[in-house]
Amino acid sequence: MDAFLAAEWLGKPAWMWAGIFTFVLVLLVLDLGVLNRRAKVIEARQSLMLAGMYMAIGLGFGGFVWWQLGPRSGMEYLTGYIVEWSLAMDNLFVIAMIFTYLRIPREYQHRVLFWGIIGVIVLRGIMIGLGATLVTQFSWVLYIFAAFLIFTGIKMLTAADKEEDIGENPLLKFLRKRMRVTDGVRGHKFFVRETDPKTGKVVLFATPLFLALCLVEVADIVFAVDSVPAIFAITTDVYIVYTSNIFAILGLRALFFALAAMMHRFAYLKQALAFLLMFIGSKIFLADILGLEKFPAEISLSVTFAILGAGIAWSLFKTRGERPPEQLRGEA
Repeated sequence: MDAFLAAEWLGKPAWMWAGIFTFVLVLLVLDLGVLNRRAKVIEARQSLMLAGMYMAIGLGFGGFVWWQLGPRSGMEYLTGYIVEWSLAMDNLFVIAMIFTYLRIPREYQHRVLFWGIIGVIVLRGIMIGLGATLVTQFSWVLYIFAAFLIFTGIKMLTAADKEEDIGENPLLKFLRKRMRVTDGVRGHKFFVRETDPKTGKVVLFATPLFLALCLVEVADIVFAVDSVPAIFAITTDVYIVYTSNIFAILGLRALFFALAAMMHRFAYLKQALAFLLMFIGSKIFLADILGLEKFPAEISLSVTFAILGAGIAWSLFKTRGERPPEQLRGEA
């Protein structure tokens, strides 16, 4: 057993991976099995407390990384954690619109977000594993990631004012065409058996809750296309890449209900994220131009803070006194 735990897996001892998976599993069981066992509306105060707990855990884990792997790894983890938090913020806007469009009551939104987290843990692991394999086998892939981030940043900057129309989502159209869907939620259930008015037979129906879960999972995959290359541009350590992703997403999902009614206050965050992606992408090329083995982690972290701080401050200043639009109130 000791030999197994000491064996190296993806660049780290197996005990480090086993420890993180066990810890995250305990957190999820505590979340759904104890704190939110019954369907209820999660108020801003509880949302802030849960988010504070997850943030403390995420930052505390950064301290463990610093102690176990060294200061450079600690700064890379913190930079990746902050970048993932920032990029995932944009995802919350989409999730809020999904819930509003599908009329998901607030007391059932946590259930969708919880099972969405399960999907994130698995899907991010697969995407990060594929990315790590590509980077290990073909180091020049990092330059493709960097160019992609710069392109994505420019595209995000030019399309910052465009809003997504959930009703035109191809996946939603496909699901509604291929599945029987109830005309409203059926409690906390994703599937129910009901009488089909066309045939008179009792058949399986999906509920809007299941449609919301599918859309949230796809939204996570779409946003991972940006965030995974971004974190690989910061570090190629798979352990740091994966843990910074997971802890950031856990904290931000917990904060969803507190942020839902004030997302309009971050109106210029998307522009800040665009500049952040362009900066992260350009670091790879700057390091080569300057003859550096790696872009300094402390400078990377400082610039990340500066860009995000400027974007948040400008957003709060420009939107002071504004009321949230209907789709961002977290209501259905």
